[in-house]
Amino acid sequence: MSELHGFMAPKTPTGKSAIIPNMPWFYSGTLLTVEYLTDEANVRAILPPELELADEHPGAVALIWADWQSCSTSGEELLDPVRSQYLEAFVVVRCKYEGKTYSRCVAIWVTKDFAIARGWFQGYPKKLGNVAVTRIFKHGKATPRLEAGAKLGASLAAYDHRLASAVVTLRKPADSNGFVNGHPMIHSRWMPSITPGLGNSMDQLITMGGVDADLGTPWVGDAELTLSDSKWDELNSILPVKEILGGYYREVGVTFNGGTLLADNSNPSI
Repeated sequence: MSELHGFMAPKTPTGKSAIIPNMPWFYSGTLLTVEYLTDEANVRAILPPELELADEHPGAVALIWADWQSCSTSGEELLDPVRSQYLEAFVVVRCKYEGKTYSRCVAIWVTKDFAIARGWFQGYPKKLGNVAVTRIFKHGKATPRLEAGAKLGASLAAYDHRLASAVVTLRKPADSNGFVNGHPMIHSRWMPSITPGLGNSMDQLITMGGVDADLGTPWVGDAELTLSDSKWDELNSILPVKEILGGYYREVGVTFNGGTLLADNSNPSI
């Protein structure tokens, strides 16, 4: 009988069919960020009870558009780019656990299945969506330049319904890429019991962050942001915009190679 291999399903004798390869995973790309304030009660409502609001600006939210190219150690995905390139738009708030401040992704839409699988493994609540963001190139007229006055647009849709639109006008280089997404992530990994009504077979609180960061110069600017809902996705209704704080753009590179278990309430017997 042959042994089956694969970091995640489907497992096969060779392991080649697995939706994602073994860690570490390497990422290169750009982040277009809009930070804003909502009522802190909205953030509290989307956090599990074991997490507290952040001490400063508890109603702060970041909506981030990421244009990624990623690969595993072999780098073979880069030569088959349909397996390496994807976009995502994700919503981040800040919170506190046992006295430490964390960032937490509370909603996220991506364009590829392998990105969804990696996200569910990490505790990101990823769903499939349509994501677009203006790219900056160094040549030609069909691109803004990375300079003061550059305008970048972004959109997010799911199931053919527009959920978010943004325009960021860059003003100057900055010291950071914002403050909401600037902490280690704290996420929930869970799986309901196969038996209805018995709770979760897996129920974990984990933290993680990237390593080997290779970061470009961040730019700050002014931002416009419009949020909407659909029958199947909540965004404006759960984290509506109260005040725009600003926009940011940055080129980034990072490695993911695992996280840390903070609390485990799993019950694998159900």
